[in-house]
Amino acid sequence: MLGRFTGVANRLLAGAALWGALTYGVHAADPQPYVTSLAPTGQSDLDTALKASSDLLSLQSTRAVGPFALAGRVRSEYDRLQVALESCGYYAGKVHIQLRSAKQGVTMDGMSTALASWIESIPANEKVDISIKVDKGPLFHLGSVKLVESATGVAPHLSDAQTKAFGLHTGQPAVAADVLAAGGRLLDALRESGHALAQVDKPMAYLRPATRTLDIVYPVVPGPVLDIGKISLDGLKRMNASFVRRRLTVHEGELYQPSSIEAARQDLTSLGVFSNVTVRDASDKAVNGTMPLDFSFQEGKRHAIGAELGYSTDLGARVGAMWTHYNLLGNAERLRLTALITGLGGSAQQGLGYDVYADFFKPDFLESKQNLNARIEGLRQLFWSYRQTALLLRGGITRPLAKNWTGNFGLAAEQERIEQFDESRSYTILSAPLSGMYDNTGVGNPIEPATHGVRASINITPSLSLGSKGAGESFFAIMNATASTYVDLHKLGISPPGRSILAFRGTIGSIQGASTWDIPPDQRMYAGGSATVRGYRWQGVGPQYGNTKYAIGGTSLDAGTVEYRQRLFKSFGMAAFADAGQVGNSSMPFTGTLRVGAGGGVRYYTPIGPIRLDVAVPLNRAPRGDAWDLYIGLGETF
Repeated sequence: MLGRFTGVANRLLAGAALWGALTYGVHAADPQPYVTSLAPTGQSDLDTALKASSDLLSLQSTRAVGPFALAGRVRSEYDRLQVALESCGYYAGKVHIQLRSAKQGVTMDGMSTALASWIESIPANEKVDISIKVDKGPLFHLGSVKLVESATGVAPHLSDAQTKAFGLHTGQPAVAADVLAAGGRLLDALRESGHALAQVDKPMAYLRPATRTLDIVYPVVPGPVLDIGKISLDGLKRMNASFVRRRLTVHEGELYQPSSIEAARQDLTSLGVFSNVTVRDASDKAVNGTMPLDFSFQEGKRHAIGAELGYSTDLGARVGAMWTHYNLLGNAERLRLTALITGLGGSAQQGLGYDVYADFFKPDFLESKQNLNARIEGLRQLFWSYRQTALLLRGGITRPLAKNWTGNFGLAAEQERIEQFDESRSYTILSAPLSGMYDNTGVGNPIEPATHGVRASINITPSLSLGSKGAGESFFAIMNATASTYVDLHKLGISPPGRSILAFRGTIGSIQGASTWDIPPDQRMYAGGSATVRGYRWQGVGPQYGNTKYAIGGTSLDAGTVEYRQRLFKSFGMAAFADAGQVGNSSMPFTGTLRVGAGGGVRYYTPIGPIRLDVAVPLNRAPRGDAWDLYIGLGETF
C-alpha cells in the first residue's frame, strides 16, 4: 500500500514540476543562444586540442538547443575537455565552466544540479555567456614501457630497425597521440620485415599519480616471416593477364613487404587503363610459409573525347578536339587522334593554320619500363617569320636511366615546304634526337604546379637536311638545355606550405655545324613568347629582316625567368615575373640583343590544374614589336 501511494505521489509531484516548468518558462528562450570563450593555456598544441574537442564552441552558431539540452551539453563538455587534456599528457588537470547572465549579473557553475532551471530562467532576448578555463596541472611522463607477446607474456625479439620504429622510451611526455602512433609504426616495421600476420594491439596504460607517470604495456604478436605466395588477378576483361603479370614489380617467392606491394599497385594504376586497382592479403593465415596476394582490377572506359583551347595575343587562339583509345591491343597501348585549328588572330601569325596528328604509345616495349612513342603529323603554320607546310614522322623509345632520370632516343623524318622572304624552298630533314630528363619535384601530372625540386633536360639532335628546289644540303646538330627549380618560402618560415613559391627557369641553346642561312628556317633558334621571353611575340626576339616583323632566327639562344607565385584563398592565386633572353648569329650563346619583359597574372585552381592568365610588357621594345601580350592556358608556364 505504501509503495502504491509513493508511486502515485511521485507522479503527482512530477506532474506539478512539469506544470511549474511550463508556466515558469513561458518567457524562456528555446533554443537558448549563447557565446563561449575558452581561456588560452599558454600551450599552443593543447589549446588546439581543447578547441577541437569543445562542443560548446563548435556548435554555438550552428546547432542552438533549448535549456535542458544546453545544460547537458555543458556537462558533457567536462569529459570532452578532460580527454583533450589527457591526450596531451595532463592527467591531473581540471576543467572549470561558468555561465553568466549579463543582465541579471548572476553566475552559475557548470556542475550545478540546478543548471537547467537556471538557464530556463534567462529572458528570451538574452544570450548566455559561457566561460571555460582549464588548469592543465603537471605534465605526466612515461614510466615503464614494455612490449609483451600475448601468448607467452615475454618480450618479443625485435630488430634494431623495429625497436627504432617503435620509438617510445621512459621519460618522454605521455602524449596519447605519440603512444598510439608508436604501435602503428611498430606494426608497419614488422610487416615491412615480412611479418605479414603481425598484430600490435591497443596498449594498456597504468596511471601513477604519485610519480606523475604513465606505465605502458603493448601486446604484440610478431608472427612468422613470410614470402609472397600465389598472386591472383581478378577483374581483367580486355586487358591481357600475361601483360599484367609481366608488368608486376613483385613476384612469388620474394619477401613480403607492404611498401613493395603498394608500389606495384600504384605502377599498375599509372598505366591509365584501370579506374581502380586494389591489393589485399588473400589469406588470414600462412600458406606453406607464404602470404598469397589478390590483385583486383576495374577497367576504365576505353574511349575518351577531349578539347584543347588556348590563347595568346602573339600566337592567337588554338582550338581543337582529340579522341583517345585506351588499351588498343590489350596491352595498355594508347592511340590519340588530335585536330587543331591554329593562328586565330595572333600578332605573330599571317593567317589560319592547322595541326593534325596521331600519337601511338606502347608501354613495356621489348622490355619492362621501356616505352615506345610514335607520331605522324601534318601541319601548316603561317608565321610572320615563315610559312610552313609539313609532314612529320617521329618515333622514339623512353626509359628510366636512374632515380629521377629518364632517357629518350628516337628517329624523325620531315618533308616540308617553307616560304620565307618571298622565297619558297622544300626540305627533307632526317634527325636522331637524343635527350635526358631529370625531375625530382614529385609531381606526376605535368599540369599540376611544382612547389619544390628541380626539373632539367638536355637535348642533342644531329640532323641532315636534304634540300631541293633551291635549298642546299647541310648537316648540323641542335643542342639545348633547360632547367627550372622551385623554392617554397615555407622553408624560410614566411608562409604555409605550398602557398608562396619562387620559380626560376634557365635555357641555353646552340646549333653547331652550319651557319644560319644553311639551316632550314623551322630548325633555327627563336625566342619570345611564353616559353622564353613574355612581352615579346612568338619569334619576336632575335635578328630581324630589316625593319620588319620577319624574324630570321639564329644559331644560339639563352633565356632566363624568375617568377613569384602566391596562392590566395582556396582557389585563386597571382603571379609576378620577369623574363630576359637573346638570340644570336654565333654558335656561342650570350650574343645578340638582350630583351627583357615583365608582367603578372592571376590563377584559378581547378582539380586538374590552374587556369592561367598572364599579361606581359616589353621593357626594351623591339622595332615593330608588340606593346603588350596576353597569355591564357592550363597549367603554369613551367
